[in-house]
Amino acid sequence: MARTALNWSVKQLAEAAKVSTNTIVRFERGEDLKARTVADIRETFETAGIVFIDGEYAGSGGPGVRLTVAET
Repeated sequence: MARTALNWSVKQLAEAAKVSTNTIVRFERGEDLKARTVADIRETFETAGIVFIDGEYAGSGGPGVRLTVAET
C-alpha cells in the first residue's frame, strides 16, 4: 500500500531501503524479516512522506497509510 502510494516499483523501494528486491517481495508477502530490516523499510517510507495510520484514530477506518508530500 505504501509503495503504491509513492508509485514505486519493487526495485525502486529496494534501492531506496538498501535491501534486495527479494527482501521487498518477502516483506510484502508478510514473511518474517529481521526487525532492523523492517525498521529500515519503514524509515525509507517515512522519509519519502508516508505516514502510517494504526487504526486507533477516531474515524480512521482501520490501519493504512497517508502520503503527506506531493509526488515529484
